[in-house]
Amino acid sequence: MLVPLFVSFAITLAFITVIGIRYRISPFFSLIGGAILFGLLAGMSPEQVFQGIITGLGSIFAIFGIIILSGAIIARLLVEQHQTEEIVSDIRKRIRNPVLLSGFAGYILSVPVTCCITAFVMLQPILGHIGETKEQKNRLLYIAALGSVISYALIYPTPVVIPLYNAFSGTLSPLVLDAVTIPVSLLILGVLIVLFMRKGKIFPGNEGDRDHCTDAADTNPACRTTGFHIRAWAPFIVIILALPPGVYLLGLTHTSLIQFIMLAGVVCAILIADPQVRKSAISKGTGHAGLIIFDICGAGALGAIIVQSGFAQQAMEQISGIFPLLMVPFLIAALIQTAQGSRVVTAVITAGILSGTTLPAAVNPISLILMVAAGSCLVSFVTDPFFWLIHRTTGDDIPTVTRSYTIPLALAGIGLFLVALVIQGITIP
Repeated sequence: MLVPLFVSFAITLAFITVIGIRYRISPFFSLIGGAILFGLLAGMSPEQVFQGIITGLGSIFAIFGIIILSGAIIARLLVEQHQTEEIVSDIRKRIRNPVLLSGFAGYILSVPVTCCITAFVMLQPILGHIGETKEQKNRLLYIAALGSVISYALIYPTPVVIPLYNAFSGTLSPLVLDAVTIPVSLLILGVLIVLFMRKGKIFPGNEGDRDHCTDAADTNPACRTTGFHIRAWAPFIVIILALPPGVYLLGLTHTSLIQFIMLAGVVCAILIADPQVRKSAISKGTGHAGLIIFDICGAGALGAIIVQSGFAQQAMEQISGIFPLLMVPFLIAALIQTAQGSRVVTAVITAGILSGTTLPAAVNPISLILMVAAGSCLVSFVTDPFFWLIHRTTGDDIPTVTRSYTIPLALAGIGLFLVALVIQGITIP
């Protein structure tokens, strides 16, 4: 007798959760195992299961392979050449408040390097020099983490937003989407920054970002108090400058355009890199990208099996019979995020589930994307790899990390969901 699809889904999520928490193995293996388990419980033949896994893996790699590899190599080249410090130094000349600086730096970096965790790791050694006490340093790390997650979950073209945009956008331009999500995300981040400022004394900026300098004449550009570090910003500038020729000269679609501009950015980063760090940085960046890509491809495999099983329509019918229709995307995303912890995985699977239903036709695409993004922020706890990274980096206990990371991010998720409802209400014909 076949196991009901909802029971199969619950068993699969429990399996992924237990494997992830207990064994801490790569999510790729737990997600592939979950795909096999769900497919067999749903009555699919082994051949159908593995063909579905191959299809899911291939489709996700085709979308994200170039994007994530390019972002990871750019990030590693910045780190190897101390250009992250240069970027933070440039931002700090304009933003003197350390809390605001940390949140904004995390917010900016996480989009072009295509990973919020990578952005946090890049910033951690720099922010550690700015605070004077452990409490102050940790406060900066928390707000940097929150800033990186907020932009990563909301701004096109991150790996979280791309599958949502591809599934729900229709004729919506990504520029229109970002014209809404950027102000909304900055507003949410601004509220969190204010809350963090109120948690303790606002400490003035010091010269901590110069602590690694040997003297005032240090030749490291990050140690200079004047000038703009154009080489550090060059890959990001090229990414932006590549947009007009990609659209107007080459006539690229949105999917092709993001590949083109990220390739332009990484080529720029490689060409201007110091020869002595180029090979090492590319090798390390490729290794880091591989870990990310495999995890996302695992999510694609599970998402493909879920869609092929017919679960999507059943889920819509049953959940919409209990909750209002507009809560369905938010709740499904929150459930999947709770189970496995990756926002990209949440976006891929949720997009696969909802695209097989009538919901995208009934909800404004911007609202729908915001609802899923909001759900991905609601429960960022023990299954979230970022939670454990912050726990190790700050040295704080789990209750403190929960208060300073999980709860603020949940509040951000609720705020995003409310914004999505407002947009939906405004745009109802």
